[in-house]
This record gives sequence, structure tokens and C-alpha cells, in this order.
Amino acid sequence: MKIASIGAGRMASALVRGLVQAEVCTAKDIFVADPVAAARDELSASLGAKAAESNAEAVADADVVLLCVKPNDVPAALAACGPRLSGKLLLSIVTGWSIDALRKHASGARVIRSMPNTPAQVGAGATAYAGDASATPDDLALAGRILGAVGLAVAVPEKSLDAVTGLSGSGPAYVFLVMEALSDGGVAAGLPRALATQLAVQTVLGAAKLASETGEHPALLREAVTSPGGTTAAALGVLEAAAVRSAFADAVNAAADRAHELGQ
Repeated sequence: MKIASIGAGRMASALVRGLVQAEVCTAKDIFVADPVAAARDELSASLGAKAAESNAEAVADADVVLLCVKPNDVPAALAACGPRLSGKLLLSIVTGWSIDALRKHASGARVIRSMPNTPAQVGAGATAYAGDASATPDDLALAGRILGAVGLAVAVPEKSLDAVTGLSGSGPAYVFLVMEALSDGGVAAGLPRALATQLAVQTVLGAAKLASETGEHPALLREAVTSPGGTTAAALGVLEAAAVRSAFADAVNAAADRAHELGQ
């Protein structure tokens, strides 16, 4: 299987590296194109993939085309591929571009749209994907293998992708904000900044790992930490009084609404 990556930014790099590490394909079967020659050449050299001088060259022999460009660059990027997209599987990671909108610029291609997040850069991504009517079951299974090379990958109806954007697409930023706040709290309580940040990061990492490996509902895990009248109960009382729970839910919905607006 031959794969073309249109774009050589962070997410594109994460995907193609994940593909090679997961043995979905070999580096020599990956073609990389990017208008920034330095980015394209760096990824090609570090991975052993083939650098393409143009989008059309990259997709010529590809079975799957990964669209990894900025939203405003989509029309030009697909136009540069030309008619060579016809009959190929186009897997987009571009925020805000619907399947219908992509199809208008990629005539003849089978289209799958996805929403990954930045932890894909360390193999811990959360990605949802949806296909159009032309995408076959085999196409969807292949998209799951490609996206699953950098973390969790789940198939959803396209109408759910805005909600996915609000939750997991933008979600890492919410968690980083929590880490920052925890570190600030540790400093205010007397800890050195470096130690406070180290403990905050490890606490979030450990809590996520515990939730993932036990499969227990977060509410049950929270209750297990909370002794009646104890320190955690006092802290949670402050958070509930500040409506932190509803603020996070509102944040997810605000991001989902904005994703919908961008897609119009």
C-alpha cells in the first residue's frame, strides 16, 4: 500500500511516523509533499520516505492520500493534485471541512473525514472518523488502521464530528489548563515551580491511566479518592462552588458550536 501525505506539519509527521512504527506500511511507500520544502525534506530524511516536488507527484501512485493542511489551504492543495485523485481514498484531518465540501474539490475520490488531536504526536491520540457514501467498508477499516497507528480511533456518523472536535479535538488544551492551574496551586502552597509542574503532570497522567486500565466510571474513581470530611472533599467543594463541572461542559459545547460555524 502506498500513501501520500499532503502536508508535512506536526500532525502529518505524527501520522506517517505512526504508520511506519505500527508496520501499516513501510517508509519507502510513503510520499510527502509540502510547499515548505524544508518541512518536507526534514520528514523525508528522518523517516526514509520519498519527498515529492508537487502534490500531483505525491499522489500519482498512492492508494491513500492523507490531507494534512490548514483549512484555508484545502482548495489549492487539492487543485494541485489534479485529476490524479480520482479513484483514490482521501483521508482528511482538516478541521471544519465537511465531506461534501471536500468532495467538491476532490472529484472522483472516496472521502473519509477525521478529527485527531495533538497527543497523536506521542502515539496517544484520540481520533474519530466518518466516511461518505462512496467509502467502502474496507476503506473505513483501512482508515481505522491508519488513524489507530497513533492512538484510539473510532468510527462515528459525520454529524458527530463537531461534538468530537469540542471534546477530544480541543480537549488537550483544557487538560493543559488544568495542569497549569494545579501547578499554580502547588506554588501558592509552597512548592517550587518545577516540582509543582512535575507533580501536576504526573497526577493527570496517572489519573488518566487508572481510568483507562480499570474501565471504571470517573465518578466512581473520584469517590474512591474522597473520604468524608477529608482534604479531597474540601477541595471538591471549592470546585463545585466555582461551577467547574458545568464550565467544562459549556467549554465542550462552545468548541463544538464553533466547529459547526467553521464548517458552514
